[in-house]
Amino acid sequence: MATYTVGVDVGGTKIQSAAVESAKVVGTARVETPTTGSADVVKAIVSTVRDALSEAKAEGADLRAIGIGTPGEVDSATGDVSRAANVPGFEEVVPLGKLVSEQFSGVPVTVDNDVRVATVGEFTRGAGRPYRNLLGVFVGTGVGGGLILEGELRRGRGSAGEIGHTVVKPGGRKCRCGRHGCLEAYAGRQSIEEAARRRQADGEKTELFEIMEKRGRDRVTSSVIEKALEQKDAVTVELIDEAVDALGIALANAQNLLDLEAIILGGGLGDRLGRPFVDRVEAAMGKHLFIADKPPAMLTTELQDLSGAVGAAVAAGG
Repeated sequence: MATYTVGVDVGGTKIQSAAVESAKVVGTARVETPTTGSADVVKAIVSTVRDALSEAKAEGADLRAIGIGTPGEVDSATGDVSRAANVPGFEEVVPLGKLVSEQFSGVPVTVDNDVRVATVGEFTRGAGRPYRNLLGVFVGTGVGGGLILEGELRRGRGSAGEIGHTVVKPGGRKCRCGRHGCLEAYAGRQSIEEAARRRQADGEKTELFEIMEKRGRDRVTSSVIEKALEQKDAVTVELIDEAVDALGIALANAQNLLDLEAIILGGGLGDRLGRPFVDRVEAAMGKHLFIADKPPAMLTTELQDLSGAVGAAVAAGG
């Protein structure tokens, strides 16, 4: 009898899989997200599923279901994904569920938004377990959110929790969605990189890209930003300051509206910068709270970079 479920977290820089048996992670695999189009991204997803099973000493025949969390607009009924600007080739419709299922003899594949499943992962098996009303905010290549109200994931009409595209500065920095002033335009890692490149082109000095090249990266990762902060690179420090302020405004607005018990701050950048970063965001948020003496608990993730993969497995019944 097949007993393993594999959850896959698809991001703009990495694809992380986790094999789950009896609610425990028993195997993992991780690769960089290919930059060469949707077909290679799908191949990488399939590869990590197989590698996670292999680490668990399991085979394809032991696999009962696959869950995938991905950026973009997701049709959960069909498993189709589109408008994922941060994943190469996923701007147009990709029948992700069907393509992955075919590689595993028709095993059921559940596809949902990456941040929603990461929030579910933390709510069911991580830092969110003590709470019934919480917001998960994941700061990575972009910024996304997942909302739990009265113990249930809030989906709305498909875009509930999209805090990354709430406006924190009207007429501000252009976002990859095409609008201006979104939270993601200030706190998303890709937007931070683009802003740093513009400032370098304008003559400002930064070591950010030297660090990137020394580490053999073709893009600015969370570890590159962390190292630049350690070296007190002025451009990086200022851009992270802006990210903290933007997050403070967005989270305060969410709290003022919803009166949440907790906010979990994670994602590639959130996890990498950790508790000190969360504390700074908490302080920035506090300036804008309507009821300042009843703030939400501000939490780091418990599952860290496995939040999305575990949540995807949960969504698939694992």
